[in-house]
Amino acid sequence: MSKLYDRAYFDRWYRSGGIGGAARLARKVALAVATAEYHLERPLRSVLDIGCGEGAWRAALLKLRPKVQYLGFDSSDYAIARHGRARNLHHARFADFQHLRPCAPVDLLVCSDVLHYLEARELDLGLPALAELCGGVAFIEVFTRSDGAVGDEHEFKLRSAVFYRNRLRALGLHPLGSHCWLSPALVAHATALELPG
Repeated sequence: MSKLYDRAYFDRWYRSGGIGGAARLARKVALAVATAEYHLERPLRSVLDIGCGEGAWRAALLKLRPKVQYLGFDSSDYAIARHGRARNLHHARFADFQHLRPCAPVDLLVCSDVLHYLEARELDLGLPALAELCGGVAFIEVFTRSDGAVGDEHEFKLRSAVFYRNRLRALGLHPLGSHCWLSPALVAHATALELPG
């Protein structure tokens, strides 16, 4: 990958009004937390954020659930060096999750704005971890060639929704809508109309 996820990158896309802001992130986090807690039928305890960047989800999560255990992984040397110790962020590429299992399955797994930048080989190597490390709900925000998403288009992979849907379903994840996926462990407890046909 030739992209450099340095301070300038995060300044442009995450701090200068690039692809959202604090209010938009807070809404996504609230959605993910509420969806996970609805299906778990208890408060959120643990979150794993794969492709966490600077760990922006952490602060928003702690505002809602101050006792939540947050663990993040990213390939950005800058983000880990700058925020790793304070925000519990660690270095790993997505493909490292072919073997990496850093924790027990979590209540909420986050993989936001990551998959559409990965080569197919790296994607397929790390993807099984999303299902294996998710014990509740996964928030997997991914955009396709038909979405017309606004943001960083450098190395963006123009794939169909079917490409992602088929891979995630093959792992046992079930779509809930709004980028949320139910873990294989909870599928049997869902009612018929909680899952699409």
